[in-house]
Amino acid sequence: MFASRKSALVAAAAICVIVFAATDALAWGDTGHRMIGTLAMEALPASVPTFLHAPGVAADVGEWAREPDRWRAAGLVHDDMRDPGHFVDVNDDGRVPDGPMLDQLPPSRGEYDAMLVKAGSSLARAGFLPYSIIDGWQQLVKDFALWRADVAGEKLEKDPAKRAWIVADRRRREQMTVIDLGIWAHYVGDGSQPLHVSVHYNGWGNGPNPHQFTTAPVHVPWEGPFVRANVSWNAVRAAMTPYEACGCAIALETERYLEATRATVMPFYMLEKGNQLKPSNTKLIDFTAGRVAAGASELRNLIVEAWIDSADGTVGYPVTSVRDIESGKVDAYDLLHGTD
Repeated sequence: MFASRKSALVAAAAICVIVFAATDALAWGDTGHRMIGTLAMEALPASVPTFLHAPGVAADVGEWAREPDRWRAAGLVHDDMRDPGHFVDVNDDGRVPDGPMLDQLPPSRGEYDAMLVKAGSSLARAGFLPYSIIDGWQQLVKDFALWRADVAGEKLEKDPAKRAWIVADRRRREQMTVIDLGIWAHYVGDGSQPLHVSVHYNGWGNGPNPHQFTTAPVHVPWEGPFVRANVSWNAVRAAMTPYEACGCAIALETERYLEATRATVMPFYMLEKGNQLKPSNTKLIDFTAGRVAAGASELRNLIVEAWIDSADGTVGYPVTSVRDIESGKVDAYDLLHGTD
């Protein structure tokens, strides 16, 4: 959260602490993000690097997935740059207010920002979650490409000292990849939460409300305490969908993912109608497990796609293809260690 949105949700969080006696109920809550990160990792196929299947890695990703919410209130500059990356406000017609359609986003965040500013809006007001997801995915592709280069260098290098450095670099890259992946998992998880992709982010809000949906601050009570009290790991695991390759650019896949989430905004409000954030509302519990599972499924899919794309990736400067390093055309040590 951010600006007026942030203050509203923080106030709601304070109410939740009193009502639900819970202190960790922010952003899908710790529980939801932990589930998404961990279950996505557990569902990865054998085709991804073995270090992602190492004992404890799935749990580590689940913990790192909580990290962007734990950064909150670090300072004005920090928060102003990062908090709007958790959401994108979208109208019922699919348009970011004063901006583009969700399925017609500009290719860069800079162009998106310029479009919003020209219309009198801002990143802080509209949010830029799609770009957080794309940015994190591209970082993961680069991490995987660097890891491939390390593996190739470890195999081909004959000099013991140079090879020892490459082995250490590979281990550092594995650690870095798990952290990058885990932090990015948070934003992928945010993308499965309907209230993170809608102008109706904390109650239906002002304006037409023909279905008489609640205008109460339901954002934090639902994604935090309700999930923790009612949604089980087994239910989320069972609701995950099989791996499905998009075969498309990451921008298009992100738009499709967020559009699918946006389509669940009204179903959420229908199920919540009449203050139904209760353990007896089994339909809402199933719906919620499905949304958490959607985040875990998407995260798993995108990790696999990042690994596949990294085979055609590049590393270093001057930019060098991974395939040239793997074939021995380019010396991995010089490229990775640096020649200044």
